[in-house]
Amino acid sequence: MIEIERKFLVTSTAFLVESYEKHAISQGYLNSNPERTVRIRIKGNKGFITIKGIGNTNGASRLEWEKEISLVEAKLLLPLCEKGIIEKTRYEVKSGNHIIEVDIFHGENEGLILAEIELKDENEVIVKPIWLGEEVTGNKLYYNSYLSLNPFKNW
Repeated sequence: MIEIERKFLVTSTAFLVESYEKHAISQGYLNSNPERTVRIRIKGNKGFITIKGIGNTNGASRLEWEKEISLVEAKLLLPLCEKGIIEKTRYEVKSGNHIIEVDIFHGENEGLILAEIELKDENEVIVKPIWLGEEVTGNKLYYNSYLSLNPFKNW
């Protein structure tokens, strides 16, 4: 139940030709407190509820519990979320032994493109494609829960 992930800014859309899958995502937060976020997500035709704990000192590891719920349940819960629903398109790209999830944000966060790489160990070596820019792991500005309340367009 420990999620280990690194997050990066993306410098170009060159990843689009490398992607093998994409999904529309809508997500909101029932609780955006960094110590215990509770997220509702609709990804394609599936719903999810996710609880995340506070990250470690570098922000790469934290407790994550996720459960698939029905699409109907997710659609009923999403309007109960705090203001600022996140809308994005997620692209999946293979890089070495990892899958990079690249999110192109829409709406209030238009113009932001972030990539996440889930790891088995914090010290795991990753193959960085040329379009992977500055690492922002642990930078709270780039947490989706922060972006829902403080959209990129207002920076």
